[in-house]
Amino acid sequence: MIKPKKTRVRLSPERREHEILQYCAKIVAEQGVFAVSIEQIGKALDISKSTVYSYFPSLSDLLQELFRREMKSLRAAQQKAIQEASTIEQLVRGVTHAYLEYIDEKGLLISRLQSDPSLSSVGGPTQYGREIAVNHIAEILAEMFDIPMSIAIPGVDISFGLPEAAGQCLHRKVTDKKTIEDLTVSMILSCIHAIKDGNDVRLRLIPQRESSTNSDT
Repeated sequence: MIKPKKTRVRLSPERREHEILQYCAKIVAEQGVFAVSIEQIGKALDISKSTVYSYFPSLSDLLQELFRREMKSLRAAQQKAIQEASTIEQLVRGVTHAYLEYIDEKGLLISRLQSDPSLSSVGGPTQYGREIAVNHIAEILAEMFDIPMSIAIPGVDISFGLPEAAGQCLHRKVTDKKTIEDLTVSMILSCIHAIKDGNDVRLRLIPQRESSTNSDT
């Protein structure tokens, strides 16, 4: 018996590009960047290599576009959390929660993309909203705790690395997501308090004292 030929589904250019990116994201999240190839993508999606190349001229172009898409999506979620917060704890928790939810859904996709040398020069922090988010939080801390922006900005920027470390713990299933989120929020808040207290100490004036010995007249 002759099997009927498989009919290829015609997709709009937007849908086809999305399909290619989605499959690429799946492979990177599960196996890493090294496992992705144009041939593999074409075979899995039942399209020719030339079709894939018509959307992405090279594998590097494909990975770069995937990285841009994922970073924009993550930063949008974190920016939403920042806008909805009414307290410092809500702000910190919102940003942390958004990142952990992303990791829970997509694994270490962004981290694995960032490890690829071809992505080292893609965009910058401003493009994906990190600099905007850091400056916004730093301005809040500066106003609330009378911290100079020259201290608040690097302090907040450094603390942004904690959710990423928390995401690694979540991926390794070190403990449950709620515990990881609570620990991360506590650590970031502790950093904020340390910056505030340290700034108070550094800028505190030494009281002037009279000399203990008087010169003879």
